[in-house]
Amino acid sequence: MKKEVNVGVIGLGRIGKLHLHNIIAQIPGIKLIGVSDIIENSLQEVSQKYDIPIIKNDYRYLLDNKEIDAVVICSSTDTHAKIMIEAAQAGKDIFCEKPIALDLKEINRALEAVKTEGIKLQIGFNRRFDPSFMKAKEMVQSGKIGKPHIVKITSRDPAPPPIEYIKVSGGIFLDMTVHDFDMIRYLLDDEVKELMAVGSCLVNPEISKYNDIDTAIITFQYKNGGWGIIDNSRQAVYGYDQRIEVFGSEGCVQVANQKPTEVSLYGAESTTSDKPLYFFLERYNESYINEMKHFVDCIQNDRNPSVSGYDGKMAAIMGYAAKESFSKKEFVGIKNN
Repeated sequence: MKKEVNVGVIGLGRIGKLHLHNIIAQIPGIKLIGVSDIIENSLQEVSQKYDIPIIKNDYRYLLDNKEIDAVVICSSTDTHAKIMIEAAQAGKDIFCEKPIALDLKEINRALEAVKTEGIKLQIGFNRRFDPSFMKAKEMVQSGKIGKPHIVKITSRDPAPPPIEYIKVSGGIFLDMTVHDFDMIRYLLDDEVKELMAVGSCLVNPEISKYNDIDTAIITFQYKNGGWGIIDNSRQAVYGYDQRIEVFGSEGCVQVANQKPTEVSLYGAESTTSDKPLYFFLERYNESYINEMKHFVDCIQNDRNPSVSGYDGKMAAIMGYAAKESFSKKEFVGIKNN
């Protein structure tokens, strides 16, 4: 029987609480040893709901605990790199939510620490573990649509986040589009040569006060010659809009929005069906479970996670390039380093 992986969760925001629940209730082969968060109310909330051995304000208690094999970093983005470096130096395997950092130098320092200490690192690009997206990639990679020519990704939130979050998010390209930047690499196993980003504030003008936008279009070209487009919005009033299409020389594969049911009503005057699922935790619930199962499997079987630090770095590089393109109003090349 394989040894259980003992973990600590750092950060108990929305994603941290989701991973906490999944670790306790959904993931075999993993045992929660402790949690940490700087917000006392968050600690009290989870302590009342779960029986957790260690509950601390300071994450260093988890890093110093010899019983803990790995940590799940879900704290604010500005702390990811620092905690990752300290966790690596403490010999802990690491699952880290995206993005690694908002600064490329910080990302490089964190990845160098991981490499030096020889520990495992998985970045939380959960959409790679969504069954529909995995099937779409399989179809593309098996040649069922021939040579890919055009990739289209629609990614729209049902409502914009609070302004307080916008202030520290790093901007739409590093906070929201970063998932789509990873997905376009994942689907084709190809790197992006160049991209151009345009956009504006059409949902909430107050967002522009913080040098950010809420509506964006990113056009890009792959190194293999194919093209693609990503469209983002912070608000789709009908729900969480998540669609993908890969068009090729021999066919096309599409992933549609998921709905509560697939029932449609056809009448003489109209046709009705359910709206898309409203919340990202509903749409991607299975993917969050699958990515954590993968992390545990990699530790237990001494394998490298399929979502690497390099993947996290490349998505961030594309985010920086999008910000530069938006400012300069021109295509910007992507450097793969």
